[in-house]
Amino acid sequence: MEIAEAFGHVLRKRRKEANLSQEQLALQSDLDRTYIGLLERAQRQPSLSTIFSICQVLEVQPHILIKEVEDLIN
Repeated sequence: MEIAEAFGHVLRKRRKEANLSQEQLALQSDLDRTYIGLLERAQRQPSLSTIFSICQVLEVQPHILIKEVEDLIN
């Protein structure tokens, strides 16, 4: 599994666990809703600041999110 695909999978899982729509996550993290969709479909890769913004809304520490991505890749 590619990095972008793994990140998208983890992001979607975490977003759904938080009971947030793509639009809600986008608004709360100051991102565009279409960008969240692109991340989840592995069509874009987030910057470090974007990861931190998303993690703040999802109430998960960035290193935990990245670890989940790493686990999927391996």
